[in-house]
Amino acid sequence: MTFPFRPLALGALLFAAAAAHAQVTVKDAWVRATVPQQKATGAFMQLESPQDARLVSASSPLTPTVEVHEMAMQDNVMRMRQVPAIDLPAGKAVELKPGGYHVMLMDLKQQVKVGETVPLSLVFEGKDGKRQTVQVQAPVRPLKNDAMPMTHGEHKH
Repeated sequence: MTFPFRPLALGALLFAAAAAHAQVTVKDAWVRATVPQQKATGAFMQLESPQDARLVSASSPLTPTVEVHEMAMQDNVMRMRQVPAIDLPAGKAVELKPGGYHVMLMDLKQQVKVGETVPLSLVFEGKDGKRQTVQVQAPVRPLKNDAMPMTHGEHKH
């Protein structure tokens, strides 16, 4: 006895298998606007995963240099540094915000203006080593004095 090929059934099965893999939720993503000639800015958001996971990398067509960063006090000085990953404990929201963890867009060739949208690809890794990429469209918000400025100068890591 043979069974007819049913693309819809196969598609539903694949969708169910993909849905079983933990999907990281990205909320309230935004990018800080820049001034002319500014070479770097930050992207901020809330991340939550139903299972332990890590944000391991990010990219954007806006610039070839996108890094995961942390700002932290060290010897009474606020310092920014690249980190290999940001842990996402199961069921707990992790906020990427000015003055803390963030995604750094560096070597900008153009000004990032309010009203624009910046596409980001965020790569997450589960405990099982499987990776998933989440596409985000982050609106650009105005500069504010809500934390340390996101200028990064010409510094390279």
